[in-house]
Amino acid sequence: MYATPILQYLKKNGQQLDREIAAATGIPLPKVRLSLSDLSARGEISRCSVTRFNDGKAIEGMLCRIAGTIPPKTPGRKPGT
Repeated sequence: MYATPILQYLKKNGQQLDREIAAATGIPLPKVRLSLSDLSARGEISRCSVTRFNDGKAIEGMLCRIAGTIPPKTPGRKPGT
């Protein structure tokens, strides 16, 4: 049910956190997480668990992207070049 808007958002915006997906699509966070688990089980997305710290407070989440895509390289000099 929520898979289509989530997939469209990830295709348009690339790798995103579950909280960012929920805020952008207007889908409640628990439903986004459930849909992401389903999409991951079907092999449509890649996801991993992450912990980020905002003002010393740990925030658990899922980082997701369309399966088979590789994030672009970051700009700037690379070590050893």
